[in-house]
Amino acid sequence: MDNNQLYKKSLEQGFWQYWNGKKSSVAFSADMLDSEHGVGRLPVFKKEFADRNILMKPDANEEDKRRLVNLIPDRKRHKWFRSMSSSQALALSFFGNLVIYSQLDWLRDLRDNDGKAIFGTADLSASNFSMEHEVGTLNEPRPTSLDFYISGRYRVAIECKLTEIEMGPCSRPRLKKDSPEYCDGSYSVQGRRKSRCALTEIGVRYWDYVPALFKWSADRDYDVCPLKNNYQLVRNVLSACVREDGVASPSNGHAVLVYDERNPAFAESGKGAKAFRLTQEVLHESQNLRKVSWQRMCSFMKENKKLSWLTEAIADKYGISEQLISKTI
Repeated sequence: MDNNQLYKKSLEQGFWQYWNGKKSSVAFSADMLDSEHGVGRLPVFKKEFADRNILMKPDANEEDKRRLVNLIPDRKRHKWFRSMSSSQALALSFFGNLVIYSQLDWLRDLRDNDGKAIFGTADLSASNFSMEHEVGTLNEPRPTSLDFYISGRYRVAIECKLTEIEMGPCSRPRLKKDSPEYCDGSYSVQGRRKSRCALTEIGVRYWDYVPALFKWSADRDYDVCPLKNNYQLVRNVLSACVREDGVASPSNGHAVLVYDERNPAFAESGKGAKAFRLTQEVLHESQNLRKVSWQRMCSFMKENKKLSWLTEAIADKYGISEQLISKTI
């Protein structure tokens, strides 16, 4: 097995121990398991039991449970939200509980390895918080949906990862070559297009704003499109830094990547780590892209004695506890 397979196998074993109640007081019955997708692999809940994949306070009342679940309604949940490896379910469990129990604002003191405040000067209040926030400033046919978003005068767009092995590359090079929106991976006029970018051709405004934030020019060719392999990170920076009035500025906000330190993709030589570094290096202001691990956030919670039941539950289910010593991005 390679490192990616070993990492996922370790998670899988931990999830099954959690499912069977060997790592906590929680145990799930066989009738909750999706027998088609969750046997002999990662545990997957049946659709009607998807909410059981969310970590909830043991003595939570029905109103708190309802508020937590409704932060990401069914229509906004990913296809495999009910898999125990779902990063969306982890994000809802972590950030959602902070909101429900009025603990979100203490994250303002959380800093990355470089000493930068993860959430900058954003107003960390429940009124500015949303999950699966749809961005309306980029004129996308299917609006960008941010895992976690802080609105207001200064905005923060958060991308949460767990087992993912890359940073969301552009989908156009994967289209069939006879598709009008196919791209060969370069930033150049191709086929019958008039624009260098297939997305620009259909009205998407990424390249209207990219030069204001990145050291890339919109009016020259690139053998490899700058957005090909780090599309998701660039899009998140744009989502935070482009205001509703169309003004793009590094002072408007920043994007944050949340990742698992154990995931080989985010080790120094991993695909995710490489995409992050290359994206940050070409920003006019490197602070417009920041990172923090789940381990660092859980360590910070424990140090500040915040929601101890939640850090314990995350450790039991995901094996995420203290920040690791090994080098990551």
